[in-house]
Amino acid sequence: MSEKIPLLIDTDPGVDDALALLMAFNDARHEVIGLTIAAGNVGLDHTVRNALKLCEIAGRTDVPVYAGCPDPLLHPAVDAAHVHGMDGFGDVGYSPATRGVEAEHAALAILRLSHEYAGKLLLVALGPLTNIAVALKLDPTLPQRVGRFLVMGGAINGHGNITPQAEFNIAFDPEAAHIVFSAFPHVEVADWEATVAHGLPHREVEQWLGADSDRARFYDEISRKTRLWSEDSRGEHWYAADALAMAWALEPAGATCVEQRPLQVELAGTHTRGATVVDWNRQLGLADNASLLIGYDQARFEGLVRGALAAR
Repeated sequence: MSEKIPLLIDTDPGVDDALALLMAFNDARHEVIGLTIAAGNVGLDHTVRNALKLCEIAGRTDVPVYAGCPDPLLHPAVDAAHVHGMDGFGDVGYSPATRGVEAEHAALAILRLSHEYAGKLLLVALGPLTNIAVALKLDPTLPQRVGRFLVMGGAINGHGNITPQAEFNIAFDPEAAHIVFSAFPHVEVADWEATVAHGLPHREVEQWLGADSDRARFYDEISRKTRLWSEDSRGEHWYAADALAMAWALEPAGATCVEQRPLQVELAGTHTRGATVVDWNRQLGLADNASLLIGYDQARFEGLVRGALAAR
């Protein structure tokens, strides 16, 4: 049997993060070597608590959880509690996990694990990029040790979900995103517009969540608020951004269309701060630093989600 791919996930759980983590835990080809936690969807206390609880529900208490940055690098940002619940997990009042967080800071854990798994590491970022930016400032050689780096973030044609131009993860900490995209020579990007193109039908999701498994029951509870909000505000499909990004991370062969282009993060625009600016026509002469997910096999995506919920 081939050696498992070491997978490090930087995340801010969050309901859609939780689904992505269940997908990663369910994949036999990858070994989740750690969760580094940022603030984003809700505050850091909640995102850490949620990560620990999800590991417990999934039977993966062996996966270390590292707390990271409680705030963006420079400017305060508004969270997404109106979507995910004040605690990030639908305010269902779950009992806390029995174990605690590791003592090591997330940024230091990223650097240590990048040395331990140099050249093999799959780094997947599902939230704001604050922890990874701090790690880069501590050690700018980090990209040399990362085998593959995938980010859920951005709106590559300017159709944002938190502002007219910007997607939440990037807009929460644009300075961090700028540092990360400037430092890594190549980033795989699953953006919000790809998410919208790969929506999950609400009625089918409800059937999957009826599966007789602890994972499905827990996920049904914590996702109910955001699914109802989504159905009211966005229509017949639920958009699970982090799940799509994780599908591409776990099964890259499922991508049906990927474009290579230069990508930069806007920091100063009055109406465009946090936007991911793609040079589609390569007018600036910059290197193609981003692989942009345009299409992914929908049946494969949905199969990975069902598997994560034990809903085959």
